[in-house]
Amino acid sequence: MSEIFNTTMDPTKHQLMAAWLPQQDWFAGEGEPVLETLGGFRLDDPAGEVGMEFIVVADTATESPVIYHVPLSYRGQELPGAEASLLGTSEHGVLGKRWIYDGTGDPVWQAQVRALLAGQVEAQHQNTSFTLEPLVKVQRPAQDGVEQSDTEIRVIRRPVAGGSASDAATAWVSSPWSENGVAVDGAVLEFS
Repeated sequence: MSEIFNTTMDPTKHQLMAAWLPQQDWFAGEGEPVLETLGGFRLDDPAGEVGMEFIVVADTATESPVIYHVPLSYRGQELPGAEASLLGTSEHGVLGKRWIYDGTGDPVWQAQVRALLAGQVEAQHQNTSFTLEPLVKVQRPAQDGVEQSDTEIRVIRRPVAGGSASDAATAWVSSPWSENGVAVDGAVLEFS
């Protein structure tokens, strides 16, 4: 299970995401976002090399905050061929230099998301070491005939409280977060 270190990162995850988000075509803000983490979860790498975190953040730079879901992978070495997915590097207070990627471009992230769909792994708590996150749920309304290895993964980049996946989805993952002090959840990944 995931071990969470109580340490520093320079630059921080928020700083890396704030620089990266405005470059994405699904970004709805103007200028540099001001980010607040609302929730999320983690997955484990069986080899213990790649950290994986699914972060739900609010951009509070505007009067009406916008919610984003940013899945990240953390690596101790550069991932060859994944330059387009790189948010940047950060100096971790315990682990040293880390390469931070948009998880969708990381093959370990893709494999573990498929394992989550198949029920082979469980979500881990975002902030507490060695703890499962039971509020993350895999919904499978159309389970029959779904081949996990051939399943297309789509990140729901702007999740909505109470939201589910699109009509074309064969399954989805819902995750908890907090909006205005109220616990909510919604779809953050879908499979088709």
